[in-house]
Amino acid sequence: MAEEHGYFMPQQFSNEANAEIHRRTTGKEILEQFDGELDAFIAGVGTGGTITGAGEVLKEAIPSIQLYAVEPTDSPVLSGGKPGPHKIQGIGAGFVPSILNTEIYDGIIQVKNEDAFELARKAAKEEGILGGISSGAAIYAALQTAKKLGKGKKVLAIIPSNGERYLSTPLYQFD
Repeated sequence: MAEEHGYFMPQQFSNEANAEIHRRTTGKEILEQFDGELDAFIAGVGTGGTITGAGEVLKEAIPSIQLYAVEPTDSPVLSGGKPGPHKIQGIGAGFVPSILNTEIYDGIIQVKNEDAFELARKAAKEEGILGGISSGAAIYAALQTAKKLGKGKKVLAIIPSNGERYLSTPLYQFD
């Protein structure tokens, strides 16, 4: 179809432009916003573009920063486990994406479906942050990291998903 109709398929799991745009934009913006003072960076791994691109920029500028990849407990492929069904849409593709720099992160945080749902709901109710399920997973991982690092440390989690698409789903069916 590409040859016949001129269609383009970006192949986001293998397209180096995915990570490169995060090197050029996301990583630089984080450094500017935090004045180069950040202790930990958390990103869910779907394509791997965010943690690879932004992570490389952050590690170069702040060698002591800790980077954590987030994956579903039910599909722990990054941790060396087997892929499996899970409910955290947007992360945990069931394979290690070719653009993912597996050397860039310091650890992997696995998140249960229930914890991702709970934290997405809590962020919406208590903070007015309407994120999706993968956002809940990132928030859960950030809270775990903040507890581990202790008081006064700066932890940033990427909130990758918009909760608007989940308004009519079980995620946002609560009191």
